[in-house]
Amino acid sequence: MQHTHPELKADMGNKNSVALKGARILLGGWFIYLGMMKAMDPVAFLKTLNEYEIIQNYLALNFIAAVLPWFEILCGILLIAGIGVRGISLNLLILLTAFTSLVFLRALSLQSELRVGFCDIHFDCGCGTGRVWICGKLLENSALIGFATVLVCFGKSKK
Repeated sequence: MQHTHPELKADMGNKNSVALKGARILLGGWFIYLGMMKAMDPVAFLKTLNEYEIIQNYLALNFIAAVLPWFEILCGILLIAGIGVRGISLNLLILLTAFTSLVFLRALSLQSELRVGFCDIHFDCGCGTGRVWICGKLLENSALIGFATVLVCFGKSKK
């Protein structure tokens, strides 16, 4: 049977707490930023959403374009504040997984259409950051998915 010294155990707990807080702040801050970029130019965001050709109903498309940026901002604020960390992180994980899948599929379509290398694809994915190189965007989203997953599994809300 192995015993952990109480001071060492407390120090490990503090490091985990700092890492989880860092993940909350990073993920929350990134979603506040992305949401603000979309909210500042809702028409451009609407046009980019329309390019994915997934939603044919213009009322639904307008609703998503109007609400999604503010939902992202709210999630980011709540995450940074430490409110509902696991639930908010789960929402962001679902959004990130869906968005990443859509961006990946759109990039595959563009690759086929343009007949270029996959990492040579460069387009506005609708994320709020303008034109992006697909491989960089997929790497970025994978890191964000990782942060969200860690927070879903280990995140704790402030009491």
